[in-house]
Amino acid sequence: MTRDIPHGVRSAPSRTAVAGTASGPYASGDADTVAAVLGRLAERDPDPKAGFDRIDPFRMLVTVLLSAQSTGPTVSRIADALFADVRDPAGMVALGEARITEIIRPVGLGPSKARNIVKLSAALLAEYGGAVPRTASEMRRLPGIGRKSAEVTANFAFHEPVIAVDTHVFRVSNRIPLAPGPTVDAVADGLARLAPESLKDNAHVWLFRHGRDTCTARKPACPRCPVSNLCKWPGKADPAAA
Repeated sequence: MTRDIPHGVRSAPSRTAVAGTASGPYASGDADTVAAVLGRLAERDPDPKAGFDRIDPFRMLVTVLLSAQSTGPTVSRIADALFADVRDPAGMVALGEARITEIIRPVGLGPSKARNIVKLSAALLAEYGGAVPRTASEMRRLPGIGRKSAEVTANFAFHEPVIAVDTHVFRVSNRIPLAPGPTVDAVADGLARLAPESLKDNAHVWLFRHGRDTCTARKPACPRCPVSNLCKWPGKADPAAA
């Protein structure tokens, strides 16, 4: 299993339905199933954030913004280049939109992302003294920061017990199902309601990795799935056929 953090963020040194998910009508979800699945994933990966205790919140926020419509390795490489000489929002504003666009062009949507990076950096300086706010709700007020970006950053940087929903989490939640819904927001709200508080801090990473490594979009590895007996997906492969 690949051990990188979601969305292209490296460890600190020492709304559209996804193919293959359930379709509506959507059930309300089952707290017991959510708890059982997260508990099973926790047994296999008890410390999913190992090595990420010293993540810089500003770098993480910018990196997650960069990750939209791009792959993790590319985002990691571009984030390294962007932060080679920049350490904080003031440095990012000084670097300027044109230079940022040049650096981040490989991740796609470069001009738009560069513009938002400069704007959110200026907003952090003006409204928060250059610091990243500690809650997802405050981060969502920043330019270019949507719910997923805010919740990923708040969860990893500040351990806010929120469960960000990306395409992997969305697919897993609808397939098993955990907190099924037609939109990312519906799934996120359902997981927030159903997941045990004690498991929320790591839930995003567990579900992200499960969707990326096992419950994949095209050829899910059902025979080796650790939660296969809890899954009710009609397309589930028979473990005996492995």
